[in-house]
Amino acid sequence: MSSNSNLSFDIGDKVVYPNHGVGIIEQISSRTTGACVERFYLLKIKSSSLKVMVPFNNVANVGLRRVIRNGEVQKVIDFLTDGKCCNHSDWKYRFKENSEKMRTGSLLEVAAVLKGLLLLAQSKPLSFREKKMLERARYLLVSELAMAKNWDEAQIEQLLSKTLAKSRLRFPETIAEA
Repeated sequence: MSSNSNLSFDIGDKVVYPNHGVGIIEQISSRTTGACVERFYLLKIKSSSLKVMVPFNNVANVGLRRVIRNGEVQKVIDFLTDGKCCNHSDWKYRFKENSEKMRTGSLLEVAAVLKGLLLLAQSKPLSFREKKMLERARYLLVSELAMAKNWDEAQIEQLLSKTLAKSRLRFPETIAEA
């Protein structure tokens, strides 16, 4: 096992592909190009059934990681209960900051985006792009927490509703795609 074992996965592992959500490693294969042998993971994104190939040497770059464990689930819940959020008043700057948080692939950062946008929405309507980002954050949060706790998504939504209510925030409803 290499020292970088947290970046190596086995078939069946539940992983998170930043900004796409949770998936499962379906196979590990290799492709030979000349003298080079490139190994890669084939993962299936749960929500869309999209198949993604991630070369071993690109795992760190794309931010592929395991689904969070229970201790980390608690950190996310605690943050949503009473974590501090600061929103930049300039929407372009705020959007850029939030986009970067989403790209980190960290569920805590995704939770910060969700909470920040919910706080903002109390004082003014969100722009179309911020509404989309809120939906994305909501989806990433619900899908990963459901997989981490082995609950169904409706149970996670109830948990998040109760959690956010402590900060007087409403957990957003899913917006049906037209």
